[in-house]
Amino acid sequence: MVDYHASNSQASSGGPAVYMDPREQENDWDRDLLLDPAWEKQQRKTFTAWCNSHLRKAGTQIENIEEDFRDGLKLMLLLEVISGERLPKPERGKMRVHKINNVNKALDYIASKGVKLVSIGAEEIVDGNAKMTLGMIWTIILRFAIQDISVEETSAKEGLLLWCQRKTAPYKNVNVQNFHISWKDGLAFNALIHRHRPELIDYDKLRKDDPLTNLNNAFEVAEKYLDIPKMMDAEDIVGTLRPDEKAIMTYVSCFYHAFSGAQKAETAANRICKVLAVNQENEHLMEDYEKLASDLLEWIRRTIPWLENRAPEKTMAEMQQKLEDFRGYRRVHKPPKVQEKCQLEINFNTLQTKLRLSNRPAFMPSEGRMVSDINGSWHNLEGAEKGYEEWMLNEIRRLERLDHLAEKFRQKATIHESWTDGKEAMLTQKDYETASLSEVKALLRKHEAFESDLAAHQDRVEQIAAIAQELNELDYYDSPSVNARCQKICEQWDALGSLTQSRRESLERTEKQLESIDELYLEYAKRAAPFNNWMEGAMEDLQDMFIVHNIEEIQGLITAHEQFKSTLPEANKEREAIQAIQAEVQKIAQYNGIKLSGGNPYTTITPKSIDDKWHKVEQLVPQRDRALQEELAKQQSNDHLRRKFANQANIVGPWIQTKMEEIGRISIEMNGTLEDQLVNLREYEQSIIEYKPNIDQLEGDHQLIQEALIFDNKYTAYTMEHLRVGWEQLLTTIARTINEIENQILTRDAKGISQEQLHEYRTSFNHFDKKRTGQMDMDNYRALLVATGNSLGDAEFARIMGIVDPNNSGAVTFQAFIDFMSRETTDTDTADQVIASFKILAADKNFITAEELRRELPPDQAEYCIARMAPYSGPDAKPGALDYMSFSTALYGESDL
Repeated sequence: MVDYHASNSQASSGGPAVYMDPREQENDWDRDLLLDPAWEKQQRKTFTAWCNSHLRKAGTQIENIEEDFRDGLKLMLLLEVISGERLPKPERGKMRVHKINNVNKALDYIASKGVKLVSIGAEEIVDGNAKMTLGMIWTIILRFAIQDISVEETSAKEGLLLWCQRKTAPYKNVNVQNFHISWKDGLAFNALIHRHRPELIDYDKLRKDDPLTNLNNAFEVAEKYLDIPKMMDAEDIVGTLRPDEKAIMTYVSCFYHAFSGAQKAETAANRICKVLAVNQENEHLMEDYEKLASDLLEWIRRTIPWLENRAPEKTMAEMQQKLEDFRGYRRVHKPPKVQEKCQLEINFNTLQTKLRLSNRPAFMPSEGRMVSDINGSWHNLEGAEKGYEEWMLNEIRRLERLDHLAEKFRQKATIHESWTDGKEAMLTQKDYETASLSEVKALLRKHEAFESDLAAHQDRVEQIAAIAQELNELDYYDSPSVNARCQKICEQWDALGSLTQSRRESLERTEKQLESIDELYLEYAKRAAPFNNWMEGAMEDLQDMFIVHNIEEIQGLITAHEQFKSTLPEANKEREAIQAIQAEVQKIAQYNGIKLSGGNPYTTITPKSIDDKWHKVEQLVPQRDRALQEELAKQQSNDHLRRKFANQANIVGPWIQTKMEEIGRISIEMNGTLEDQLVNLREYEQSIIEYKPNIDQLEGDHQLIQEALIFDNKYTAYTMEHLRVGWEQLLTTIARTINEIENQILTRDAKGISQEQLHEYRTSFNHFDKKRTGQMDMDNYRALLVATGNSLGDAEFARIMGIVDPNNSGAVTFQAFIDFMSRETTDTDTADQVIASFKILAADKNFITAEELRRELPPDQAEYCIARMAPYSGPDAKPGALDYMSFSTALYGESDL
């Protein structure tokens, strides 16, 4: 039988216990029981309480120590709880052989831990032998609660005694020399508690002569605040000359384990604080990203409908105001959003780097707020901008043409209406009924001249109708009035045709009765009518409005005008010839003494009207010259604006392209330290920013071009839109490159990578980056890993690609490569480590309470955990129990928080 009193039989080195001869142990045990039966009572109570302190973790307990262990089931459960290991599956039968087999499994496990059991057999335990059961429990306590105690190279009992002496040394009336009478007055128990938790006990109020009060105070405080169950009665200790040493040692070992875990709890709390601080910071960054992304997307969502609004305006002034509003948007509203978009990408990259450095899963923004989503929306915005600007310019051209056509319509309509004025009255008169033969002939010739004039005006009427039709097709805002006027002209023209035909028929019926005709008048009328019509057409052309967009067009108009002027001498000869006919009429009449009764009967065109119109033409020609020259000067000025913009654009465009290529080359080269590269890149960025006045100058030139309504530029292939996009891409690229270097510095500092290692990583990466794009495909990356000493199978390579390319883009960046290389060689916190830390705080329980979290962690982080931990639902769950395991795995992305 095991010696249950010789607790110093364990080796001081902390190894397996060494036991006495079984007969000596049994005699000693029997002698003790005979001398002091109170010891067995104390041991029963203490050992029962100690067993229950562990069994309650499994949701059970014992009432009678020799009865409840007889079937071996709770004995095996006790060993599983205190060791944390699984024992063989117990037998559930109720026969004696089943119970013996279960107890043997428990005894075999104890023996496997280096304990030699002497005279303790399964049959005695099954038979309820109290001495053997107590002996077995004491053996378990020695092995699992006392043997591993080590203080200053002493262990087991000596180590526990030395620990008690050190902790109680400063207290008066306390002198711990053993585990029996040194504890009778209760002051040693109170001193241990006060040393570690001074707020629980007012030690100065305790009296050595009141042991019952001292013992009960210590037992109650330990049970209430330290989770140490009450294992002894104060009356039993005071009423015994020499308290049971094993009971005292068992109870005191609970204090040792409770207080020795304080440092572990602090360490665990610090680890948890560190992990939670990183997680809280990352959550703040995620919230900031989500808000900034939401605001930017909302701005884009509100802006695109405005840019897609194609409601046409009626006047040029209204469209010009729309164009000015669009320019204000480009100058004032959009630039801050460009900066926000760039900052959003930088924040996203920084957050992903921090998550990788803290061994957290990559951040996946909420649906619709990915960087790619924002880039897509931004692309839609720029597309809408381009379409809106093109639409406005087309609308301005349309309105300009509409104004020109409307004015042309009014001029031609006014001329035609002026010509037709009185024509209906003339065609409906009955003057031929009382006229002489000569007068009738004259009326007939006059009518023929009118028909010639009418035919000449047919083209003008067709032009008026064509212009009205074009105004309708171009959706002219005042089309109803144009249509009404055109309809009136057409109806009047049809009426004139009918009246003309009717009058001709009447004159022809009368012609047979009329014989004389004045050939000279007729010749005058026939020549004067087309000449008069030519002069009217010339005046109309000389006063016609024109619109041109380049020098070639105005030069074409000038050439046509010069050609017109070259025909004037011939026209003047025709005018003189016509006037000569009239002069000949006067000469003949005067010579023959003929009294002319009136004017030329064949035409209303008088020599005076011909001269007046000729003088009018002569006045309009220099006016037309001046107008054409002014337009030529305007087009030359526009051409100067084109050349000025083109000269600057042809410099800025290649400059932007060169800078983009230089940044691409810098991003894959590695000259100097990362800090040197960062300084150089920021200086490079500053030099780019200092180039901004050239862009502003181009914007000013572009505005002048738009104000001059210049729509093309043959001197350059660059448009302001292309240069704006190139400039924004240049700023974004340099900012992104600087951010990549900053992230590399973060990685280097966090992972402890030397400059030489980083240089070696960059050299290796550049060697396999065949296209010099700063990223490589899967095949080149696999070759790079093999070249750096990694032996890869398909499964291992798939695992690595899941780390460096979580979004399955098929490309690996340099930042992802160095993150992987540093990750493989750097120790980081894991979910298992955090779970182990929480388990220490929870006193080895599978759950933790809010009170324990608030006691061990800072307030804000304790509340952070409480708010996010789910209720614990295990078999040993209690009210208020929280599940720290799922919480810990969620921190590392292994499940949802």
